[in-house]
Amino acid sequence: MKLSEIKTILPQLDTVAFQLENGNFVPEHFHVTEVGIIDKRFIDCGGTVRHEQNVNFQLWDANDFDHRLKPWKLLNIIKLSEEKLDIGDFEIEVEYQGTTIGKYDLDFNGTNFILKNKATACLAQDACGVPTSKQKLALSDIGTNSCAPGGGCC
Repeated sequence: MKLSEIKTILPQLDTVAFQLENGNFVPEHFHVTEVGIIDKRFIDCGGTVRHEQNVNFQLWDANDFDHRLKPWKLLNIIKLSEEKLDIGDFEIEVEYQGTTIGKYDLDFNGTNFILKNKATACLAQDACGVPTSKQKLALSDIGTNSCAPGGGCC
């Protein structure tokens, strides 16, 4: 989800709720402790120089059980960060601590913001020798004449 998308969604909400893909919710008394920009420059395993920019939200589960972040408050935090940090309309990455700090992509299901699990990948599969996936076939598609008695395979 891009920053412009969350800015369009927030004014339509009464509450802000973040839900993990496993169905668990971030406690409703969470705080957004950071809104920032992540500027990542790197070289992939194939030698290509790459540059990524993401907006970063950090969620924190405090012991402040009376705290409830309202949509308008989060929108004001976003607008202030855009002004002060010159943040563009980039994809949002959310940091949230479970057993360690996790990084998530952000989606919206019509009611809640969904923290989508991220996965690593090779960005240069053609250059670093990663084999292509084997085609999966159903055994029923192989045929009946292979290695059957009298089929001539042995």
